[in-house]
This record gives sequence, C-alpha cells and structure tokens, in this order.
Amino acid sequence: MSESLVVCDVDEDLVKKLREFRFRKETNNAAIIMKIDKDRQLVILDEEHEDITPDDLKDELPERQPRFVVYSYKYVHDDGRVSYPLCFIFSSPVGCKPEQQMMYAGSKNKLVQTVELTKVFEIRNTEDLTEEWLREKLGFFR
Repeated sequence: MSESLVVCDVDEDLVKKLREFRFRKETNNAAIIMKIDKDRQLVILDEEHEDITPDDLKDELPERQPRFVVYSYKYVHDDGRVSYPLCFIFSSPVGCKPEQQMMYAGSKNKLVQTVELTKVFEIRNTEDLTEEWLREKLGFFR
C-alpha cells in the first residue's frame, strides 16, 4: 500500500528559504505557506507573510485545498519569557479531493524531516486556526 503513495520532493529554493526562515532575527510573527505542484510532484512556495496573526493566517488558507505552513510565532509564556517557536501546520480541510489529500498527507513527513521541525500540528478546518488554538498546542512544549 505505502509503495503507491505519492511522496513529493521539496523544491530546492524552498528548502533554502525555509532554512533561512528558521534562523531569521525578526521578532514578529511570519509564515511561509506551501502547496504541491501536482504536475511536477514538488512542494513549492505559495505565499510568504510578515507580521501575520494566526487569525489573519487563517484567512490566507484556502477552505477546500490542503496547504503546509511554517509559522514563526512570538509566544509569551505565562512567566513572561518570550520564545519564537517554529510551527509546522498541515491544513487539510474536510472536503478536499481525496487524491489531493493523499498527496499532501504522503508528503508531510518528508517535508517535516527536511525542515527539521518538531512542533507539527494539523487542522481539518481553517476556522480552527486561532491564537487560542495555537497557544494551547504550544502549551505541551513548555
């Protein structure tokens, strides 16, 4: 079964961009949104955003198509410390075409490994992507 699963490669320029993004010095929230180019079977850059809240990010995601997001989030801990976790969010909305969902699901792990991320979350409804949801998810990593 797993042999037939299409796993897409990650565009080399995107890999470089994600590595630079990981070591960025800015202290604002920022996001890189990625999509799959079905014809080339390649994960490519869709959009980049600076100074974007989780609620604004939610509005940038298509309601009926999957997307991968790497999100740098300014996280103020309960004790006042500030950290900037890099979150990988897989948006796989209900109602996507099954073949699209399989391509994204099959490519997710390779992308996560390529970018070396540990905070990996999934949403099935773009409306779920809120500041409260993200803070709750990040609470497990204290």
